Amino acid sequence: MKKLTSEEERQEILRQYRHLIEAWTTRKETKDLWDVRKAFRMAADAHQDMRRKSGEPFIMHPIAVATIAAGEMGLGRTSIISALLHDTVEDTDLTLEDVEKIFGAKVSRIIDGLTKIDEISDNNSTAQSATLKKIIFTLSDDMRVILVKLADRLHNMRTMNVMTHDKQLRIASETLYIYAPLAYRLGFFSIKSELEELSFKYSQPELYEDIRHEIELSRPDRNAYLDKFMVPIRTSLKRKGLKFQLLINEKTTYSVWQKMRRLELPFEQIYNSFSLDIIVDTETQNESLECWAVYSALSEIYKPNNKRLLDWMSTPKANGYEAIHTTVMGPQGRWVAVHIRSKRMQEIAQKGYAAYLKYKKRSSSPGSLDVWLNKTRELLMENDDDEESISFIDDFKQNLFSDEIYVFTPKGDMITLPKKATVLDFAYSIHSDLGNKAIGANVNRRVVTIDHKLRSGDQVEIITSKIMEPQEEWFKIVVTARAKTKIKAALKNERKKYKEAGEKKLVELFAQFKIEYNGQNVQQVMKESQVSSPIDFYYFLATGKIGEEELKRIFLPNEDRPGWLRRSLRIPFIGKQTKPALPDGSSPKVSQPAISENQKEYVIPKCCHPVPGDNVIILEIPGGNTEVHRTDCEKAIQLMSVYGRNILKKKWKPPEGKTYLASLQITAKDKPGLLNMVTELVSIEYKLDMDAINMHSHEGLVFISIKIFVPDAAILKKLMASLSKTGQVIKVVRTF
Repeated sequence: MKKLTSEEERQEILRQYRHLIEAWTTRKETKDLWDVRKAFRMAADAHQDMRRKSGEPFIMHPIAVATIAAGEMGLGRTSIISALLHDTVEDTDLTLEDVEKIFGAKVSRIIDGLTKIDEISDNNSTAQSATLKKIIFTLSDDMRVILVKLADRLHNMRTMNVMTHDKQLRIASETLYIYAPLAYRLGFFSIKSELEELSFKYSQPELYEDIRHEIELSRPDRNAYLDKFMVPIRTSLKRKGLKFQLLINEKTTYSVWQKMRRLELPFEQIYNSFSLDIIVDTETQNESLECWAVYSALSEIYKPNNKRLLDWMSTPKANGYEAIHTTVMGPQGRWVAVHIRSKRMQEIAQKGYAAYLKYKKRSSSPGSLDVWLNKTRELLMENDDDEESISFIDDFKQNLFSDEIYVFTPKGDMITLPKKATVLDFAYSIHSDLGNKAIGANVNRRVVTIDHKLRSGDQVEIITSKIMEPQEEWFKIVVTARAKTKIKAALKNERKKYKEAGEKKLVELFAQFKIEYNGQNVQQVMKESQVSSPIDFYYFLATGKIGEEELKRIFLPNEDRPGWLRRSLRIPFIGKQTKPALPDGSSPKVSQPAISENQKEYVIPKCCHPVPGDNVIILEIPGGNTEVHRTDCEKAIQLMSVYGRNILKKKWKPPEGKTYLASLQITAKDKPGLLNMVTELVSIEYKLDMDAINMHSHEGLVFISIKIFVPDAAILKKLMASLSKTGQVIKVVRTF
């Protein structure tokens, strides 16, 4: 790329600023325009000598963020000014007081919310998770903080090609884990899709390119098919006098991959990598009537699959999304997904919260997004400040992307809950006291237990008992963040009573093992016991969950430890400044996570079962192990979103001769000798050991699940290719 002169850069900055003003379609007054110009000049001056990693002037980033906020999100003056100034307080000498003096308290508060928290001690992972927690908490203050943050994240993702791979992985994981779900929940479907797509591109580049290539190859055939598919629809709707627009909606690479993984199918067998959107141009009061008229016309032309009819108009999603979704049988026996929306619904689907607010002004009743925001704010207000940021983020995230069910109280009031919610979730959604005392429920006049999973349409009446108290096991029953927060609060109040007894028990144990009772040693026991809350710690001591065996493990040597190490672990355990001496007088080397021939430091987790040759990350967990994960592992995405700065910049070089567990699912024609053929291919031709093999048949097909030990991914791929080439095998999928 040609390097620009100073004058060319200045002209490019002005061109991008003019583009921002053109994208800002919601401006109302001349004063607003002057305020934005003032903010632009202030930002340009503050960032005058700063450059991005790409080498371009830094000011181009805040202009781009403001343009996204104005054009793609439909935000107004305050958000645009905040976007232009969002990095000034953090990265320059400009202060919040300066901002407030010129632009007012609202802009100042938004920028304060956008400013990252200071690093906490030397633990980057703690600061990373605490930053995410702070971002989430802005939902209870000013929604514009999170909206500008989404715009900021989107532009950073669009320009991430210049970053190192480990940073790309960290940011992509953070984005997939928190930002994309937030964009979805706030109704910004286009932004959510692009964030997912870019995250996939940087975390799984080879797989991304493979699927993208398949989509491009299939596009001409798909477009030709849809052109024919739309002809009778267009004719019918015109005959009915409806104003409409037909849009082809191509599924993203990420969404296609998710479907391939969920259904365990190759790309060729994913029938709807596209959908048809029918947008009806009508007045709000006629929307329902005309959208259903479109559905009726469509059903007369193509046979619908009634099991796939979803009415999001009568009951909008929690993010405000409204539409009719259906799937119809088109020509050549191909299923086609069709979404029917009004023009208003389409704008809400594209511009989310901003469009939702625009149309909400015309209605006095609270919409579904208001209900979700109110619940979220209530949840945040109830949050325990002592709760770990990581735990909080996990609980909150679970409720962002969940599909919803709609259940009813005995009086007929509708309650929205995430899919897989239980009776106990329902009880806590009504009131904490109801949840704390719940022992069961009448669901549709049938008595069920508190762990019963609810379905849409259920009518629920909670059964309580005065003697019931929340239990630790309840965390395994509930799925909503609200229920988990309420249970934690109740258990915390109960466990406070055990503090004195727990402290007394710890003093006795320390005396028993001749260990000095001090703050450092107490913290060491907490850390080794993997308990972060002092209240939980003393409760576990008082109830015997932490006791003599735990202290033996922490403070006393194992039998196989050398004498110098046994001596080094005697009192005082913490506080010694000198390293114990080896028998020859030298100091022992401190073990560090490193790629060595024996790989002693690395743990291969069971969540994704990586094998050499997979795309992997090596992640150091604070206070724990150093783990190797596949980059597409859901657990890895969660860990990287919080501990992303702990990714080790090393390659995984396992020792020679070591094998790793992998699992294949084989679908084949039910013919004699199949199992013998598979086992001979695995054991004799490829000389691989098998861990387990299971087989069952159904309607002429055989399904074989086989677990094998392989040295690397290349051998596994060759085996899969060999299996696929046999006449009997229809499909081979790696399940881990």
